[in-house]
Amino acid sequence: MQDVICQAIREKLLLELHYDGQSRRVAPHIYGIDSAGDELLSCYQVWGDGAPAGWLALRLTDVSQLQLTSKRFAPRPEHQRRDDAIGRII
Repeated sequence: MQDVICQAIREKLLLELHYDGQSRRVAPHIYGIDSAGDELLSCYQVWGDGAPAGWLALRLTDVSQLQLTSKRFAPRPEHQRRDDAIGRII
C-alpha cells in the first residue's frame, strides 16, 4: 500500500479506495506516521458515495481496495506542506 500511495503523490495521480463503508476518489497530498505510530493519509476527496468534497485524514488501517488511477490532479491551492497530525512524513 505504501508504494502505491507514494507513487500517487509523486506522479499526482488520484487514488480510489474504500473507507468508512464508502467508495472514494482522493487526491493524496501527505502520507506519514502520527504520534501514536499509525499511518495517515492527508488527502482531498474529489468524489465519494454521498459524501461532499473536502479534506480528509485517513487511517490506513481503515482503508481497503486501494487502487491507483490514471487520472491526474493538481495540488490544492490551500495545501500546506506540513500537517501537524503527521509527525513523520514518508
